[in-house]
Amino acid sequence: MTDSAPAKSSKVSAPVKVLIALVLAAIVGLSLTAYDQVLALQIADVLRPIGRLWLNALQMTVVPLVTALVIVGVNTASNAAASGRTARNAIIVFLILLVGSAAFSAVITPLLLDLLPRDADNIQAFRDALRSPTTAATPLSAAQWISSLIPSNALAAAASSAMLPLVAFAMFFGFALSRQQPERRERILDIIRIIADTMITIVRWVLWAAPVGVFALVFVVCAEVGMSILGVLGYYIVLMCVIYILITLLLYVVARFAAGEPLRRFASALVPVQVIAGSTQSSLASLPAMIDSARNRLGYPPALTSLVLPMAVSLFRITSPAQYIAVASFIAWLYGIDVHASQYAVAVLLAAAISMGSTGLPGQANFMTNNMPITQSLGLPVEPLGVLLAVDTIPDVFCTIGNATGGVTATGIVARHTAQHPEQDQASDS
Repeated sequence: MTDSAPAKSSKVSAPVKVLIALVLAAIVGLSLTAYDQVLALQIADVLRPIGRLWLNALQMTVVPLVTALVIVGVNTASNAAASGRTARNAIIVFLILLVGSAAFSAVITPLLLDLLPRDADNIQAFRDALRSPTTAATPLSAAQWISSLIPSNALAAAASSAMLPLVAFAMFFGFALSRQQPERRERILDIIRIIADTMITIVRWVLWAAPVGVFALVFVVCAEVGMSILGVLGYYIVLMCVIYILITLLLYVVARFAAGEPLRRFASALVPVQVIAGSTQSSLASLPAMIDSARNRLGYPPALTSLVLPMAVSLFRITSPAQYIAVASFIAWLYGIDVHASQYAVAVLLAAAISMGSTGLPGQANFMTNNMPITQSLGLPVEPLGVLLAVDTIPDVFCTIGNATGGVTATGIVARHTAQHPEQDQASDS
């Protein structure tokens, strides 16, 4: 989905191809339904297993990919933190902001969704079209939630796609691995990186067929639901844009109080960064502007910005956890499934952990493989993700603006803390 590297101008980018497939499926499906509904439903029955097959192909990579990425991400963060006090402070700030982003989304998204109208008949038709399950996982009690954090059997957790205990195991494994001798650690990490890269290669193959899978899914929904699908997708686009904008605005408040930045100066310094982020939809492409604004407009030390901002681009995307929670909340709203506080607590922790470990994924792979674990952890159907993927390109502009803003905000917080303890920091970094 989000924040991927800019596509080459000579070719049509993968997100655009998927969006074109969605538009074609909607046009063909709705037109054929209006002309001959029986024929449209017959074609939908043929296309339905194609869409299901495409989703299954993506879903089969989630457990090994997420596990490998979390282990590698923990070691990357551990190595960065070991390089000095500034890097450790940056990692702590990243984690706090990621958890805060997920928690904010868990609170605000259901409130926003309550403002939207729900048509029970259309929702039932949507569910029937995707052949999705109708019940969510039973919410855990506080005692059950705490005891479920650590798996008694990591393989059983993987087999049942219990993502939070699996991620907890991966984090323990990653931290323990970071304490081993460097040569031995690197040998194991090389194997784990190969597993992650292999899974990413499979995901790329599956996403190569994304236009076909999305066409099949959207055609089926349009044939069985009709014009109401357009309203559902419109709700989703507006919801995600609003969430990203709110996260970005909240970062100004964080910068004011946690980084001590005057709002006017901070907002002015971010304008060129946000323009580049929105136009390129890439935090990496925005990095030079982020460094320039942080140094020359906000006055942060060059040594600090040279360390923290590249770390932010590599490890920290403030909007990702909010997106995972918002997407799952939207699916819950769409299906009329109540998500309890204990389930959201699981999802918030899981969203922050997955976000920290998987920022190197390509855009569409990021959307599918990262949203699936969160959706599954809440006991929700994953079938709508294939449809939502197609329109997620539209909110991506606001998503990348939020990520670039978050990187500069985190740098400001680290700079303020470093300024308060310069002697300690220099001694630690020397």
